Amino acid sequence: MSDTLTPRPRTSAPVRLTPRGTRAWRSPGGRVSFLLRPRTLVISLALIAVSLATLVISVSVGDYEIALSAVPSALMGYGERLDVFFVQGVRLPRALTAIGVGAALGIAGAVFQSLSRNALGSPDIIGFTSGAATGAVAAILLLGAGRLVVSLGAIAGGLVTAGVVYLLAMKNGVQGYRLVLVGIGVSAMLASVRDYLMTRAELTDALGAQIWMIGSLNSRGWTEAAAVWIGLALLAPIIFAIGQRLRFLELGEDTARGLGVSAQSTQIIALAAASALTGAAIAVAGPIGFVALAAPQLARRLTRTGGTTLAGAALMGAALLVVADLVAMRLMAPTQLPVGVVTAVIGGSYLIWLLYTEWRGGRA
Repeated sequence: MSDTLTPRPRTSAPVRLTPRGTRAWRSPGGRVSFLLRPRTLVISLALIAVSLATLVISVSVGDYEIALSAVPSALMGYGERLDVFFVQGVRLPRALTAIGVGAALGIAGAVFQSLSRNALGSPDIIGFTSGAATGAVAAILLLGAGRLVVSLGAIAGGLVTAGVVYLLAMKNGVQGYRLVLVGIGVSAMLASVRDYLMTRAELTDALGAQIWMIGSLNSRGWTEAAAVWIGLALLAPIIFAIGQRLRFLELGEDTARGLGVSAQSTQIIALAAASALTGAAIAVAGPIGFVALAAPQLARRLTRTGGTTLAGAALMGAALLVVADLVAMRLMAPTQLPVGVVTAVIGGSYLIWLLYTEWRGGRA
């Protein structure tokens, strides 16, 4: 009998490839797969509930009050004639426009922050909003254009600015810090162009353009609601289709190439689609600030995800803007504030907090 003891084989715990509680789903053919995180699902449902609740409140409050119990029948076209008129003809399209514009800005902000790998890399900061606004102001002041041409001018301005910033920032690929710095410089130049146009315009035209520049949802109807939702329907699927590639690019271009991702084509598609989406939102509501900056980061922190969350950013942007619009309508009633004033206060406070946390963490 041997005195040597045979060591018992050591059992190791299985390697966890996904975060605790995460479930992977794959289609029968294996062509579509995604991770389902319970926390992300709960936060997403909560944001949807906030948006819907705010929409119901928005269509019921105002100088003409409508009881909450009468809102469902008014939405379906029944009930008192004035109830149906105010709900369907005035308040519902405005609320739907706010949700659509907020979702568009949230998605665009998530794309730009993913490409720049910087929490400050939103269309507001790096010039794309400024480019779209300059295109729209030029259409208003130089052409005396109507809403359709102004919308096309905003989209064209955003796309041209995206192309200029991309070409100037491209050197052995697009680096995040270079994209931000070039965008800030281009934004300053475009602001000077807008100021020059304002000084050369007629007083009434300049006042109208200045009011539009603040960002407002006042008097928005079904035409504007349809325009922004059509833009979302056309552009959001393109961005969501390359969402996984954007996540790979956040790891670095070399790593992304090693995973089979074409960095340059992904950047071009993402920039073009996000810039067009920004232009579509601005064409409808004007350059509403800070929603694109704050929505992706707030969604990321609430869901505790490590990378870009496009759906979360869209839902957060929608919730932020529809709540901000309700505040703008009722804070100083009967006077209605431009929603851009409210988002500037909220977004400015968020930007100060973000810079402070970055400084505390030694990253700024």
